[in-house]
Amino acid sequence: MTSTDETQSAEFRETTEGRVYTVTGGDWDELVQAVGRADDERIVVNMGPQHPSTHGVLRLILEIDGETVTQARCGIGYLHTGIEKNLEYRTWVQGTTFVTRMDYLTPFFNETAYCMAVEKLLGIEDDIPERADVLRVMLMELNRISSHMVFIATGGMEIGSTTLMIYGFRDRELILDIYELITGLRMNHAYIRPGGVAQDIPPGAIAHVREAMRTLKKRMPEYDALGTDNTVVRARLKGVGRLDLAGCMALGVTGPILRSTGLPNDLRKTDPYCGYETYDFDVPVADTMDSFGRLQIRVAEIHQSIRIVEQCLERLEKPGPVMVADKKVAWPSQLKLDADGMGNSLEHIKNIMGTSMEALIHHFKLVTEGFRVPPGQAYAAVESAKGELGVHVVSDGGTRPYRVHFRDPSFTNLQAMAAMCEGAQVADVIVAVASIDPVMGGVDR
Repeated sequence: MTSTDETQSAEFRETTEGRVYTVTGGDWDELVQAVGRADDERIVVNMGPQHPSTHGVLRLILEIDGETVTQARCGIGYLHTGIEKNLEYRTWVQGTTFVTRMDYLTPFFNETAYCMAVEKLLGIEDDIPERADVLRVMLMELNRISSHMVFIATGGMEIGSTTLMIYGFRDRELILDIYELITGLRMNHAYIRPGGVAQDIPPGAIAHVREAMRTLKKRMPEYDALGTDNTVVRARLKGVGRLDLAGCMALGVTGPILRSTGLPNDLRKTDPYCGYETYDFDVPVADTMDSFGRLQIRVAEIHQSIRIVEQCLERLEKPGPVMVADKKVAWPSQLKLDADGMGNSLEHIKNIMGTSMEALIHHFKLVTEGFRVPPGQAYAAVESAKGELGVHVVSDGGTRPYRVHFRDPSFTNLQAMAAMCEGAQVADVIVAVASIDPVMGGVDR
């Protein structure tokens, strides 16, 4: 209440925490009318950036009336890395070591989009070896599985299902083991390079991946039992975080959020790249427009990704090059997994040193200075686990990018947070944000 509401029946005193009223009696109807005339004070709640339910350092600024959210805003920038600016000071190949660290849960999508844009500028899109494209597709689909597993695990934990959390991270380890086998690293790989990939898969990798897919297929019914078919989970997610097709289109929302409105929009089908048009898979959709539909879609997408990976394994039985033949672009190193980790093979170094002085100079210049990219600009996009991931690259003809800017789906999709949360309960904010599945590494670039 304000000072204009003073009555004989309610005395007040000022304290360090505000004005405190003491009701001592009087006419009850008069007191009720005074309270009714008072303007309610708005309560602002900061959820994050240090909060276990905000998916990293996301700050949610909520205005609440009781338990109802009247206004919701996102506060970002707490994880800013300056990756896009740093790319201007590195060679085109060195850029892959930066972009892989943006959305650190989907590194292969970041690398592929960036390399596709560079390849467009170089005019070598049609020269990429088929085996390199197959490896890119396989790693992106494995990445889709691992990203969705984190969504299931963290989302499950936030609604109190610790079993979903344990199962999600358990099965993600299967995928991370494959990453380590193929690239030498569990994350931040820089494996996909302009012109192809850094190296071929090691012996035994096909059998290892095939066995991991068999294990995943056996375990997938557990996610239906604990998640999509679970009565408690259904009750908690249904109707929460609603966003219809018109809202998605107005805000530029893509990925599982858009497909939960019934629109089967997927760049792998609508604008294929890396040979996706040659693979047999479906695009899961739902018509619930809520958090539950997004869970259903992500679980279904894991099944489809397993299908695509198995098709990739069949194609990898046939050997072939994994980098373009043009030695002015192709990464000159031949990496090898050894006892001391991944590095240049000794045989390759001896070959370079023993061929000719010109070959040695070319190798040195390509590694230290990098290749030149013709002036121009290009845009390339892939269907990341979270939606459309695009990159706009500009070259001034030098050995380093003039400008690189990413359209990260986490950044774009977070715009929908207010539409999903305003008018809902505070507790539902956690579920709505989890259904967006944002990663702040991709938001704060």
